[in-house]
Formats: sequence, structure tokens, C-alpha cells
Amino acid sequence: MELTSFPVVLALWLGILTSISPCPLAANIAAVSFIIKGGGNAFSAFASGIAYTLGRAAAYVALGVLISASLLNLPAASYFLQTTVPKLLGPVLIATGLLLLGVFSISMPGLAVSQERAEKLRKAGVPGAVAMGILFALAFCPVSAALFFGSLIPLAIKQTSAIGLPLMYGIGTGLPVLGFALVVMFGVKQLGNVFRAVTKVECWVRRATAAVMILVGVHLSLVYIFNVDVLA
Repeated sequence: MELTSFPVVLALWLGILTSISPCPLAANIAAVSFIIKGGGNAFSAFASGIAYTLGRAAAYVALGVLISASLLNLPAASYFLQTTVPKLLGPVLIATGLLLLGVFSISMPGLAVSQERAEKLRKAGVPGAVAMGILFALAFCPVSAALFFGSLIPLAIKQTSAIGLPLMYGIGTGLPVLGFALVVMFGVKQLGNVFRAVTKVECWVRRATAAVMILVGVHLSLVYIFNVDVLA
């Protein structure tokens, strides 16, 4: 199925929003700072930052492709999902929006990365930075899990895009991290300023995105569940 521009932009935006959400944002800055620490010259430090970004993006892409492709390649599951996902997508988007607004919360088991393991990965250079990126990407928090499993995966299934949309999402998660890697190279003071600025922006961006998700979810629910022609 040929993707229109809206799903592609939406997948990219969901990735960016995931990366600047409080939990992933703090993890990204800590990881990039740790990787670059003692990384030698500026080139090797930036290479490690790039490697971490690629590892994080690759993990999201692989996971998204694995889930969506597996479901879409099973004929019975594919038919069921393509006929049912439009009905489920509305309530899922509403629930995701409410979660982003903090109306309710969920707890999830995290994938812990110990100080000793992180130190070993840092000493491994670029391959270690890639591995750290993968580990941190898989350490889902409630917000990132809601955006990935609650928004991206249903969107990828609905668009029958097992690769394209997960890839755009992965690219989106990597863009802010590249910025963090550059900022870390210029010093901790600048990093603190960027962290505070991004945190303030993220709050309003998250609320705006949540509001749009709820409105779209209500619209889809009216159309696909209650058969209401909202344009009539």
C-alpha cells in the first residue's frame, strides 16, 4: 500500500515525541553523556553518539517490523486486524491521549542497565554504543510504550506498512539524540540549558498531541463504531 504523507509525518512525529518525553529524554542525555565521557577526540566522541542513535533507532525499527510484519503476513490475523483495527484505533488513541495527559498511569517493568554493564559498553567503543542504544530503546516507560504500541503499531497495521512507518518512527527517535550528542560535546552547562528548554517545550507538545489524539480517537469511534457520518 502506498503511504500518504500524513502517516509518514505522523510516524516521524511520534518518534520525536517519544525521544523528548521525560523518561526517554533523561535516559538519552545520561547515556550520550556517559558514552562521550572519556571518548578521546571530538570525532570519536561524535561517532559514539551517532552509534548510540543508530542503535536506538534500529531497535524501534526491528521491533516495529517484527510485530507488524508478523501480524500482516498471517492471512487470518491480517484480515481480522485490517477489519478490526479501524474500530479499535479510536478507543486506543483516546486512551493514549488520556495517558499522555496524566489522567491515569500504568507501571511497566523496565530493562535495567547497571553501571558496570554501561562501563563495559562504553569501553567497547562504537559497537558498545550501538548496544547501549538498543538496550535503552527497549527500556520502555509508560509514555513511550503508549506511543509505540498504542499509536505506531496500530497505524502501521492499518496502513499495511511493516517497514516504512516503523523506519520513520525510528528516525524520529534518533533526531533529538543527535542534537544531544552535539550539545554534550560543547559542555555540561549548555546541556543543562537545552534540557530545561526541551522539558518545557515537551510539556506543551505532549498536551497538544494528546488533545489531537483524543479528538481523532473520538472521530474514528463515531465513524467506525457508531456508524455516525460526522460530515453529514
